This record gives sequence, structure tokens and C-alpha cells, in this order.
Amino acid sequence: MRAWGIGEVLWDIFSDKERLGGATLNFCANLQRLGNTVALLSAVGRDSRGALALKRMQELGLDTSGVRIVDKSPTGVAVVRTTEAGEPTFIIPRPAAFDLVSTGPEILTEAEGQVVDWLYFGTLLQTNGPIEQFTTKLAGRSRHLRCFYDMNLRTGHWNLALVQRLSRLASILKVNEVEAETLFNLTRRQEDTFSMEQFCRDWASTYDIDVICVTLGPAGCCMFNRGTIHRVPGFPVKVCDTVGSGDAFAAAFLHGYQRNWPVLDTARFANALGALVASRSGATPDWTIEECFALASMTYPDVVALRAQA
Repeated sequence: MRAWGIGEVLWDIFSDKERLGGATLNFCANLQRLGNTVALLSAVGRDSRGALALKRMQELGLDTSGVRIVDKSPTGVAVVRTTEAGEPTFIIPRPAAFDLVSTGPEILTEAEGQVVDWLYFGTLLQTNGPIEQFTTKLAGRSRHLRCFYDMNLRTGHWNLALVQRLSRLASILKVNEVEAETLFNLTRRQEDTFSMEQFCRDWASTYDIDVICVTLGPAGCCMFNRGTIHRVPGFPVKVCDTVGSGDAFAAAFLHGYQRNWPVLDTARFANALGALVASRSGATPDWTIEECFALASMTYPDVVALRAQA
């Protein structure tokens, strides 16, 4: 599988350390480690964080030819705080270097010349109008290309109209439970009670989406596919930090989906990788596919049969 990811490269600033992150970078790193060919479209500043980010991306095996080095803005950062429920929150100063990702016609020409199976994007970078226009053009460049929209709503960095436009591009949509309920409440009557299944049915029908993944944290995920919703339990692990676990889930799900694995096995595999990443420090910790299969097979022995297709 060949995939392109367009989005942010930034440093997650914790109280005691800095770690390279950004949803698109995390997704691309995990998808690459699963054996796929991935190109990252982003930008870093001409500063020490930018130089270190490029070095780290190369160590992760990522193709950085689509990552610009810019003078006008610093390399992006996200100040990470944790809620009482253990969920991370982010303060992201803008503009940042990633807002200056290359959108030149040569990128569109390159897309036409390659067989690109999937385009991955989130919401954060798409708040930049020219980049949203570029992404829409890129998504329509080839009938072969499909889009994975990983919503990742960050406070102050999204609006409903933008989310609706991006949803129209998606073949696969990933949201978390809070995002699903937020969108439900914004688009339904005030007296309607939130229903996960109703949200998925409405959103998939309205925006012609094939699959909706709703992550539920430690509880696993909900998967809406072909008119049916499935709840797939998660895997108990000792959590180190949850930053990047959703991005790992997204990469693992797309990996299995592209290989036509059964949707429930794909979801289990994705839950396992998300749990592995949550059990380790940082957004792109070391892991192996064998560890992922081993964790999944603790509860779901049938996943072992997928080794030959990995």
C-alpha cells in the first residue's frame, strides 16, 4: 500500500520532556513500520527543533522529501496537559511551520504520476484555507485514491462547516467518543438523546462514508460498516501515556482494511497496536508487529491466522 499523509509535524511539550509528535507524523510512522510505503507532506522551521525533527523522522524510516524547511515560522509545538480522566489536552500556537506545507502544482503532478492508494489528513492543518483547497484537489486527483479522515478535533482549531466538508472526502472516518457526541449534538434537535449507532448511521449516510471508527479509549472501539455497528473490546495494559495511541490505531486499521481482513479482526488488531503505544512513553515508541499480534491473540486467537497476510 502507498499512502500520503498531509498534516502537522510538531513537538509534544510535556511537563518534564519534549517528544516528537503530530497526528499525521505519528500515523505515517506507524503505517511505515507495518511495511507500507508512506510519504509525509508537512513543514518544519529552520531551527533546532526542526533539525532534530528531520533527524528523528529519518530514524523512523519516513520519507521526508515532502517536508519543507521554512524560515517564516518556528517548528510546531503542542503543550500537553492531562485531564482528571487521564485524557491529553493540547495548546497549539499558530501560525507554525506546518502551516506552510508545500501546496505547489508539482505535488499534484507527482500524485498523478504515482499510484497512491490513500490520503490521510486531520482537521488541524485544514483550518488553513489554501491547504484545505489543496487537499480537496489532491483527493480528487485520481479515482484510485481514497481518503482517511482522522478528525482529531483540537479546541480552537476546528469548526462544524470545515468538518462537514472534510467528511465528504472520506472513505474512512475516525473519531473518538467525545467527538461523535459533540457532532451529534450540533447537528440534531436539542431534545434528541445521543446514540452512537444513530450518529454513525446519519454521518455515514449524509457524507457517503464506507467505514466509521469510533475509539473508546481502554474500552476499545465501535466500528460502523455496511449498516451495522460492532463494539470491539480493548486490551488491558498499564498506561504510560495515551498520546499517539489513536494515531497508531488509525494506522493499524488502515493496514488491515487495505488487505481486506475481516473488519472485526482489523478492529482488534488496531485496538492492540493502540494499547501497545499507550503502554509506552511517547507518541512513536518502538514496537514490533509480532508484539501486536501476540497481544491481540491473548483474547482473539483467530488474529494469529492473519500473520501470513501482514
